[in-house]
Amino acid sequence: MGLDMYAFTAKADAIANPVEIDLDQLPEVTQIYAWRKHPNLHGWMHALYMSKGGTKDCFNCVPVQISTEDLDMLEDDIRAGNLPPTGGFFYGESDGSEQQGDLDFIARARAAIAEGRAVIYDSWW
Repeated sequence: MGLDMYAFTAKADAIANPVEIDLDQLPEVTQIYAWRKHPNLHGWMHALYMSKGGTKDCFNCVPVQISTEDLDMLEDDIRAGNLPPTGGFFYGESDGSEQQGDLDFIARARAAIAEGRAVIYDSWW
């Protein structure tokens, strides 16, 4: 058990609300990245979800759409070491070694958005 985190792409026009997403109902969903026990990134995504109007306190199996602007902010925070310290029973610990993987994800996500796809973060613990 533990914190498993995923990034997917889907048809952009299939998403009406960035915090009310049912991945099972979206066409052409493709996984583009996965993380295991990177709680600080998960905490960043939870804050993003809340800033977009999300209301669920338990950020588990709760997808959120990531925009180009969000990726810009995320990259800045990763490079500056500003992902929020986040903990949870199943979360494990971020140790900084994830930075290159996080930047690889951002590059893949930007490419997907440039192709007209939506990028979605989801997690399960």
